[in-house]
Amino acid sequence: MNILLIGSGGREHALSWAISASPLCDKLFIAPGNPGTAECGENVVIDIADHEAVANFCKLQRIGLVVVGPEGPLVEGIVDDLAAAGIKAFGPSKAAAQLEGSKAFTKELCAEFDIPTAAFARFDDPDAARAYVAKHGAPLVIKADGLAAGKGVVMAETVEQANDAIAMMFSGGLGAAGEEIVIEEWMIGEEASFFALCDGAHALALASAQDHKRVGDGDTGPNTGGMGAYSPAPVMTKAMEARVMAEIIQPTLAGMARRGSPFKGVLFAGLMITAEGPKLIEYNVRFGDPECEVLMPRLKSDIVPALLAACDGVLDAFDLRWSEEAALTVVLAAKGYPGTPEKGSVIADVEKAAAQDGVLIFHAGTQDKEGKLVANGGRVLNVVALGKSVSEAQAKAYAAVDLIDWPGGFCRRDIGWQAVKREREG
Repeated sequence: MNILLIGSGGREHALSWAISASPLCDKLFIAPGNPGTAECGENVVIDIADHEAVANFCKLQRIGLVVVGPEGPLVEGIVDDLAAAGIKAFGPSKAAAQLEGSKAFTKELCAEFDIPTAAFARFDDPDAARAYVAKHGAPLVIKADGLAAGKGVVMAETVEQANDAIAMMFSGGLGAAGEEIVIEEWMIGEEASFFALCDGAHALALASAQDHKRVGDGDTGPNTGGMGAYSPAPVMTKAMEARVMAEIIQPTLAGMARRGSPFKGVLFAGLMITAEGPKLIEYNVRFGDPECEVLMPRLKSDIVPALLAACDGVLDAFDLRWSEEAALTVVLAAKGYPGTPEKGSVIADVEKAAAQDGVLIFHAGTQDKEGKLVANGGRVLNVVALGKSVSEAQAKAYAAVDLIDWPGGFCRRDIGWQAVKREREG
């Protein structure tokens, strides 16, 4: 079949790499794609916000499956509009995508269906929010309700930081995303990323991962969209995975079905593994970025039948095989990120890094400009390595990073530190 993948980042390069390897994929189109996805299929110029234009392209090219990468089109209802045009698409409906589109929606769902999460309160008035902070004190977590490209969460260690975040969000610093906010308790534990394919009634657990959100080494500085990740996450033991499925994923599916908005697609649970057990930080309704870049290299099964099974409601009779190797990705970001990234700097010797054994390079914010690869975004490249352990994957990834000639970029030098520490302590 012909397949259309929507998106342009590192997640989409990883997905295009996996999808293009499927015997079921006759031709892969990526809209709009990037220089990396162009090596896996054909990049096409479509206004992905124009759902009718996307549907017309699908009919013209006889697309059998649309895979929606980023959250924006999902929250805007592209899956509904494609379904209305008779086109099969992997991803949740607009109603189900509220799990990512609205923090408050998800928190209320957790309260209704006894899904463990942080204590919270929601506000549409800054004075009420400040009064809550004054009463409860710090630390607290301040979240914009809507989509904010990974920048809508502030870890406020002091009352002053909390009030600054409230002022920033309500003054339009995050646009419409900050018109309502959620204030949560600061949970203590270790974070993990957990993914499950869902068909509305059944869920199939995928491999676990751990992301690194803070921009600086030692988990310091502001939050980003993710500076690196590794898989599997040691904190996600088989017993913990079973608890997450039973206490968080399955109740969410049941709750969404009861509300009349069954969830189909991939459910990405950001978790805090606390002393009491797993608690939900937030949901995303698509493959994570950069987690997808470490999941796809570890997936030994064909991804396309799995995506189709989720669409068709037959995941209960499905299984996937995973490599026992660890995968680790280091994000190379443009200077200035997560603020205003510097665009246009030339990146050289990417091919040299990609030629190393067990190394993959997934493009994110890159552009081909007159035959030269240049930075065109905040997170620009993902350097991925596979190894027998996270320590080995880490060493291989950074060796590859050091082969890339890009004075205009930077990266964290400690991706995977928690797993490496565990391995050393044995």
